[in-house]
Amino acid sequence: MLFVSGKYSRYQLESGAVVIRETIHSGEVHARHLRSLFLSDIHLGTRGCQAELLLDFLKHHEAQRIYLVGDIIDGWRLRKKRFWPASHQDVMNQILERGRRGVELIYIPGNHDEFLRRHNRTRFGCVRFADSIEHLTAGGRRYLIIHGDQFDVVMQNAKWLAFLGDRFYVTALALNTWLNIFRRRLGLNYWSLGAFAKQHVKQFVNLIGKFEDTISAEIDKRDLDGIICGHIHHASDREVNGIHYLNTGDWVESCTAVGENLDGSLEVIRWQGAEQIDPRPIKDTETIVAA
Repeated sequence: MLFVSGKYSRYQLESGAVVIRETIHSGEVHARHLRSLFLSDIHLGTRGCQAELLLDFLKHHEAQRIYLVGDIIDGWRLRKKRFWPASHQDVMNQILERGRRGVELIYIPGNHDEFLRRHNRTRFGCVRFADSIEHLTAGGRRYLIIHGDQFDVVMQNAKWLAFLGDRFYVTALALNTWLNIFRRRLGLNYWSLGAFAKQHVKQFVNLIGKFEDTISAEIDKRDLDGIICGHIHHASDREVNGIHYLNTGDWVESCTAVGENLDGSLEVIRWQGAEQIDPRPIKDTETIVAA
């Protein structure tokens, strides 16, 4: 089920029908309330991070518990060049403010913020740290929450190739802006060079298929109902070998997250801003982004 909020209405797909409910009146924002929210691959500290859209998303969504599922801060980029605009700090402030208000914050570091894996503290202020954690939904289903680089054949066997692919993708993102200015002048539609680039790199190493198969086998061994992860920037909600597999996507291009509703149901949320309505569900076969 896909949920998208708009400036004047809320659109929710239920059993193939679009239900419209008024949520904003006289300029007042009515936030959607979730039991749990799962965010990953924000990549704060990079020019590709869609921090403004994420701030807009957070303004329209409240949750009792927020899982930060890795690559929230991009240590790879920050080691090479400091880039930290006000909007990136605003994202951190917004999340931490919720923690101070009593929202449970669980940070599960990924490969880009792996420096947080090295410290031995399990809690820092209002943030709890863990390499992985088990989540119990309101419906009694058990899910492993983990970033996912542990199941990436490239990260585990050829980390240098992962660094090279990251450099190539960052370059593609920079070129993408100028490319689409030129395309608009020719009357052509938007086309993502970044998505195209990463999609073909991953096809070359068969990453997505191997990643999902490896994960499903691991979850089956642990006798869990499913997994919620990130890492490959490919938002998904589907069954893989009998395991419920959810991938949060990212906040570089696709701007997606996973939300748990109050009844325990889980869904991928695509956010395009309060001014934009896109009621299309995310299809399992659709490559949302490559990063």
